[in-house]
Amino acid sequence: MGILTNIKKIFTDDQQTDHAEHTHAESKELSPTFYIDTIEAGRVEKERFFRSSPYSPVEDRANFTGLNYYSPNPDYRYTLPLNRADNPEPLTFQTNTGDERTYYRIGTVEFEVEGDPAQLALYQSGDHDELFLPFRDATSGKETYGAGRYLEPEALADGTILLDFNLAYNPFCAYSESYSCPLPPFENHLTKVAIRAGEKMYR
Repeated sequence: MGILTNIKKIFTDDQQTDHAEHTHAESKELSPTFYIDTIEAGRVEKERFFRSSPYSPVEDRANFTGLNYYSPNPDYRYTLPLNRADNPEPLTFQTNTGDERTYYRIGTVEFEVEGDPAQLALYQSGDHDELFLPFRDATSGKETYGAGRYLEPEALADGTILLDFNLAYNPFCAYSESYSCPLPPFENHLTKVAIRAGEKMYR
Protein backbone atom coordinates (compact mmCIF):
# COMPACT_ATOMS: atom_id res chain seq x y z
CA MET A 1 0.00 0.00 0.00
CA GLY A 2 1.60 3.27 -1.13
CA ILE A 3 0.53 5.33 1.89
CA LEU A 4 2.18 2.93 4.29
CA THR A 5 5.35 2.90 2.22
CA ASN A 6 5.45 6.70 2.36
CA ILE A 7 4.95 6.69 6.13
CA LYS A 8 7.75 4.18 6.55
CA LYS A 9 10.12 6.18 4.35
CA ILE A 10 9.52 9.39 6.32
CA PHE A 11 10.93 7.61 9.33
CA THR A 12 13.60 5.33 7.87
CA ASP A 13 15.12 7.84 5.43
CA ASP A 14 15.81 10.25 8.26
CA GLN A 15 17.05 7.63 10.70
CA GLN A 16 18.77 4.94 8.65
CA THR A 17 22.22 6.55 8.48
CA ASP A 18 22.55 7.06 12.21
CA HIS A 19 20.61 4.05 13.41
CA ALA A 20 21.08 1.21 10.91
CA GLU A 21 23.28 -0.71 13.35
CA HIS A 22 21.14 -0.10 16.43
CA THR A 23 19.68 -3.08 18.24
CA HIS A 24 16.11 -3.21 19.50
CA ALA A 25 17.21 -2.00 22.93
CA GLU A 26 19.14 0.88 21.42
CA SER A 27 16.09 2.00 19.42
CA LYS A 28 14.74 3.41 22.68
CA GLU A 29 17.34 6.19 22.29
CA LEU A 30 15.41 7.63 19.33
CA SER A 31 13.56 10.84 20.06
CA PRO A 32 10.15 9.71 21.36
CA THR A 33 8.55 12.93 20.16
CA PHE A 34 9.87 12.54 16.62
CA TYR A 35 8.88 8.88 16.51
CA ILE A 36 5.35 9.36 17.83
CA ASP A 37 4.71 12.45 15.71
CA THR A 38 5.81 10.58 12.58
CA ILE A 39 3.55 7.61 13.28
CA GLU A 40 0.60 9.86 14.10
CA ALA A 41 1.13 11.96 10.97
CA GLY A 42 1.07 8.82 8.85
CA ARG A 43 -2.19 7.73 10.44
CA VAL A 44 -3.78 11.09 9.72
CA GLU A 45 -2.70 10.79 6.08
CA LYS A 46 -4.13 7.29 5.82
CA GLU A 47 -7.47 8.32 7.33
CA ARG A 48 -7.67 11.21 4.87
CA PHE A 49 -7.17 8.74 2.03
CA PHE A 50 -9.81 6.36 3.40
CA ARG A 51 -12.30 9.19 3.87
CA SER A 52 -11.93 11.03 0.57
CA SER A 53 -10.19 8.98 -2.12
CA PRO A 54 -12.20 7.17 -4.80
CA TYR A 55 -9.70 4.33 -4.31
CA SER A 56 -10.59 3.97 -0.63
CA PRO A 57 -11.58 0.43 0.39
CA VAL A 58 -14.36 1.90 2.55
CA GLU A 59 -17.59 1.76 0.57
CA ASP A 60 -19.64 4.04 2.83
CA ARG A 61 -17.14 6.88 3.04
CA ALA A 62 -19.81 9.40 4.08
CA ASN A 63 -20.17 7.60 7.42
CA PHE A 64 -16.50 6.76 7.89
CA THR A 65 -15.51 7.75 11.43
CA GLY A 66 -11.86 6.77 11.38
CA LEU A 67 -9.58 3.84 12.13
CA ASN A 68 -8.58 2.33 15.46
CA TYR A 69 -4.96 2.01 16.59
CA TYR A 70 -2.80 1.08 19.51
CA SER A 71 -0.76 4.01 20.80
CA PRO A 72 2.68 4.23 19.12
CA ASN A 73 5.21 2.26 21.14
CA PRO A 74 8.94 2.23 20.26
CA ASP A 75 9.28 -1.16 22.00
CA TYR A 76 7.61 -2.69 18.93
CA ARG A 77 10.28 -1.37 16.57
CA TYR A 78 13.06 -3.88 15.90
CA THR A 79 16.26 -3.94 13.87
CA LEU A 80 16.98 -7.62 13.25
CA PRO A 81 19.32 -9.89 11.31
CA LEU A 82 17.67 -11.83 8.53
CA ASN A 83 18.09 -15.60 8.62
CA ARG A 84 18.14 -15.74 4.85
CA ALA A 85 17.00 -18.85 3.00
CA ASP A 86 19.71 -20.32 0.76
CA ASN A 87 17.21 -20.94 -2.01
CA PRO A 88 13.98 -18.93 -1.65
CA GLU A 89 11.16 -21.39 -2.18
CA PRO A 90 7.82 -20.54 -3.78
CA LEU A 91 4.79 -20.90 -1.53
CA THR A 92 1.13 -20.79 -2.45
CA PHE A 93 -0.93 -18.44 -0.30
CA GLN A 94 -4.68 -18.86 0.00
CA THR A 95 -6.83 -15.73 -0.07
CA ASN A 96 -10.08 -14.85 1.64
CA THR A 97 -11.91 -15.34 -1.67
CA GLY A 98 -10.46 -18.77 -2.41
CA ASP A 99 -7.91 -17.57 -4.94
CA GLU A 100 -4.22 -18.43 -4.76
CA ARG A 101 -1.09 -16.28 -4.95
CA THR A 102 2.56 -17.26 -5.10
CA TYR A 103 5.23 -15.71 -2.88
CA TYR A 104 8.86 -16.58 -2.22
CA ARG A 105 9.99 -17.27 1.34
CA ILE A 106 13.26 -15.36 1.67
CA GLY A 107 14.01 -16.00 5.33
CA THR A 108 12.99 -15.48 8.94
CA VAL A 109 13.53 -13.00 11.76
CA GLU A 110 13.57 -13.77 15.48
CA PHE A 111 12.65 -11.37 18.28
CA GLU A 112 10.94 -11.13 21.65
CA VAL A 113 7.69 -9.51 22.70
CA GLU A 114 7.60 -8.80 26.43
CA GLY A 115 9.97 -11.71 27.00
CA ASP A 116 8.13 -14.16 24.75
CA PRO A 117 10.19 -15.49 21.81
CA ALA A 118 8.73 -15.15 18.32
CA GLN A 119 9.73 -15.98 14.76
CA LEU A 120 8.17 -14.75 11.54
CA ALA A 121 8.88 -15.47 7.89
CA LEU A 122 9.36 -12.75 5.26
CA TYR A 123 8.22 -13.07 1.67
CA GLN A 124 8.48 -11.43 -1.72
CA SER A 125 6.28 -11.71 -4.75
CA GLY A 126 7.82 -12.55 -8.10
CA ASP A 127 7.00 -9.07 -9.42
CA HIS A 128 8.30 -6.81 -6.64
CA ASP A 129 11.36 -6.49 -4.42
CA GLU A 130 9.40 -5.18 -1.45
CA LEU A 131 9.27 -7.38 1.62
CA PHE A 132 5.90 -8.71 2.76
CA LEU A 133 5.08 -9.99 6.22
CA PRO A 134 1.52 -11.20 6.85
CA PHE A 135 0.88 -12.41 10.39
CA ARG A 136 -1.67 -13.37 13.00
CA ASP A 137 -1.10 -13.10 16.73
CA ALA A 138 -2.94 -13.57 20.01
CA THR A 139 -4.94 -10.36 19.44
CA SER A 140 -6.40 -11.57 16.10
CA GLY A 141 -10.17 -11.84 16.21
CA LYS A 142 -10.29 -10.11 19.60
CA GLU A 143 -8.59 -6.74 19.35
CA THR A 144 -7.37 -6.87 15.76
CA TYR A 145 -8.70 -8.12 12.42
CA GLY A 146 -9.36 -11.85 12.66
CA ALA A 147 -7.74 -12.82 9.36
CA GLY A 148 -4.48 -11.15 10.36
CA ARG A 149 -2.53 -8.02 9.54
CA TYR A 150 0.21 -7.01 7.14
CA LEU A 151 3.61 -5.40 7.59
CA GLU A 152 6.14 -4.14 5.05
CA PRO A 153 9.61 -4.60 6.59
CA GLU A 154 12.49 -2.42 5.42
CA ALA A 155 15.77 -3.93 4.25
CA LEU A 156 18.55 -1.68 5.58
CA ALA A 157 21.89 -1.02 3.92
CA ASP A 158 23.81 -3.23 6.36
CA GLY A 159 21.63 -6.26 5.59
CA THR A 160 19.46 -6.05 8.70
CA ILE A 161 15.69 -5.75 8.67
CA LEU A 162 13.68 -2.91 10.19
CA LEU A 163 10.48 -4.36 11.59
CA ASP A 164 8.08 -1.78 13.03
CA PHE A 165 4.79 -3.22 14.22
CA ASN A 166 3.46 0.29 14.81
CA LEU A 167 3.00 0.27 11.02
CA ALA A 168 1.06 -3.03 10.99
CA TYR A 169 -2.16 -2.55 9.04
CA ASN A 170 -5.34 -4.36 8.03
CA PRO A 171 -5.69 -5.73 4.49
CA PHE A 172 -8.37 -4.09 2.38
CA CYS A 173 -10.67 -7.09 2.83
CA ALA A 174 -11.13 -5.91 6.43
CA TYR A 175 -13.23 -3.06 5.01
CA SER A 176 -14.91 -4.64 1.98
CA GLU A 177 -15.64 -8.17 0.78
CA SER A 178 -14.84 -7.11 -2.78
CA TYR A 179 -11.10 -7.41 -2.15
CA SER A 180 -9.03 -10.59 -2.36
CA CYS A 181 -6.32 -10.68 0.30
CA PRO A 182 -3.58 -13.26 0.99
CA LEU A 183 -4.01 -15.01 4.32
CA PRO A 184 -1.03 -15.36 6.66
CA PRO A 185 0.49 -18.86 6.39
CA PHE A 186 0.47 -21.07 9.46
CA GLU A 187 4.16 -20.43 10.20
CA ASN A 188 3.28 -16.78 10.81
CA HIS A 189 0.56 -17.51 13.37
CA LEU A 190 1.83 -16.27 16.72
CA THR A 191 -0.91 -17.86 18.77
CA LYS A 192 0.76 -17.22 22.13
CA VAL A 193 2.27 -13.80 21.43
CA ALA A 194 0.20 -10.61 21.53
CA ILE A 195 1.47 -7.78 19.35
CA ARG A 196 -0.42 -4.77 20.64
CA ALA A 197 0.87 -2.30 18.09
CA GLY A 198 -0.40 -0.92 14.81
CA GLU A 199 -3.96 -1.01 13.54
CA LYS A 200 -6.82 -2.51 15.53
CA MET A 201 -10.06 -4.08 14.33
CA TYR A 202 -12.20 -1.84 12.11
CA ARG A 203 -15.58 -1.14 13.71
